[in-house]
Amino acid sequence: MNDFVRKGTVNRTTRETDINISVTLDGMGKADISTGIGFFDHMLTALSVHSGISMTVKVKGDLYVDCHHTIEDTGIALGQALGMALGDKSGIIRYGTAYIPMDESLAMASLDLSNRPFLVFNCDFTNQSCGEYDLCMTEEFFRAFAFNSGMTLHINLLYGSNDHHKAEAVYKAVAHALKIAVEKNADGTVLSTKGVL
Repeated sequence: MNDFVRKGTVNRTTRETDINISVTLDGMGKADISTGIGFFDHMLTALSVHSGISMTVKVKGDLYVDCHHTIEDTGIALGQALGMALGDKSGIIRYGTAYIPMDESLAMASLDLSNRPFLVFNCDFTNQSCGEYDLCMTEEFFRAFAFNSGMTLHINLLYGSNDHHKAEAVYKAVAHALKIAVEKNADGTVLSTKGVL
């Protein structure tokens, strides 16, 4: 894999959001996050720090409407930036799975950087929101993230009672699975019987 390919930058402006995102796969997980939604900033910071992928995420959205456009569009742009950083996805481990506990909650994420986007999301939340973050947007974020990065992503929240803990376990499980999957493999080839993804 060409080391110079492991960075991605996306600038995305619509009538609803103005987004600037950059990711560095080998950046040691340095996070600079500002979306206007405190709990979402907290989750994206966890995603960056625990994956080891440095992320700069600057978002201005129509939060006077609600958080939907800001969160979904961030997922789109972040997925695009990750896909750009991965290039043709050669030279990586490709697969990753992680179980992450957060106090009483336990989440599992398993992913394949396959260029075949798909999301399976089995997570139940009790409340509508954590702060200004609508918990139903967790699925929308990860769908946008998976489909725009070319990732097959399965997320299962096995159990938990505190919605903050449940959401944080989910984001950290995805982060740790991603950390495994983006690691360089031994020979720099594409891990596929077809020879290409």
